[in-house]
Amino acid sequence: MTRADHDLIPEAALAWHRAGKGAALATVIETWGSAPRQAGSQLAISGDGEMTGSVSGGCVEGAVITEALDALDDRKSRILTFGVSDETAFAAGLACGGTIRVLVEPVGEGAEALPEPLLESLTAARAAPRALAIVTTPSTWERRLVPPGQDPATDARFKSDRSGMEEDGRFIAIHNPPLRLIVIGAVHIAQPLLAIARTCGYAPTLVEPRAAFGSAARFPGETILDDWPDEALARLQPDARTAIVTLTHDPKLDDPAIRFALTSPAFYLGCLGSTRTHARRVERLTEAGFTPDQIAKIRAPVGLNIGARSPAEIAVSIMAQITETLRT
Repeated sequence: MTRADHDLIPEAALAWHRAGKGAALATVIETWGSAPRQAGSQLAISGDGEMTGSVSGGCVEGAVITEALDALDDRKSRILTFGVSDETAFAAGLACGGTIRVLVEPVGEGAEALPEPLLESLTAARAAPRALAIVTTPSTWERRLVPPGQDPATDARFKSDRSGMEEDGRFIAIHNPPLRLIVIGAVHIAQPLLAIARTCGYAPTLVEPRAAFGSAARFPGETILDDWPDEALARLQPDARTAIVTLTHDPKLDDPAIRFALTSPAFYLGCLGSTRTHARRVERLTEAGFTPDQIAKIRAPVGLNIGARSPAEIAVSIMAQITETLRT
């Protein structure tokens, strides 16, 4: 399960530090109401001025980079508070003004710095992937790694997938495994859907037992499983951070996947096909013993009703519905 390049921010900071360039991590810890970047968003800065990631829509990055370079010199972490006026925010392309607070930490030596071993452990967990949080207490600059199951406040943030400040003054930065999208059927819609999903931060997998459909030539660089759909899902073990979409509207392929998905913790199940096709699908599932409540989990016809026609537009509608289901 690989992360998108734009999400490899702690990894970039560690690589720059190890290369001897120096590195600092800037992390959003609090934001104004309609901020473009949520708490937990990060920007990595090297001693050479290289950067990856972002902490705003562009209105504070310059000041954060300057402070990060200063932090590399004095080896001290700091919390920056930016009051952004409505005029400044609008000029930078934001919707409104307000306040943003950013934690800036130099990596490596120093009583207030982000220790290299801690960053190494974090990146190892992200690569595994395993859920892990960095809990920072700014008043003492104590930092510790917290896995699920050790702290109720951290567990609540793992579940909601939201980093943020606690009332006791701790900042909890959540690093969950990537969201996953499992697509059944290497049809035309799957091509833009996999690309859009990856851009949205999902790790996609395509399941297609028909060799002519699921070829590397049609889906270059994608993870393709040629197992029968239910067998593939048994291998992949979908969890509460997994969305499943069936696209073949062929019962021989879709139904085994749907039956498996309905008994899994997957947060989304969408199925391609007309209203009439879905009605027949419901009949088959009812005959197989599934309850109305279970069947109601299926989003069909798949995707938000935005008038989509082309495969790319349908892919957009599917990804929009997955996002709506996850975030609301």
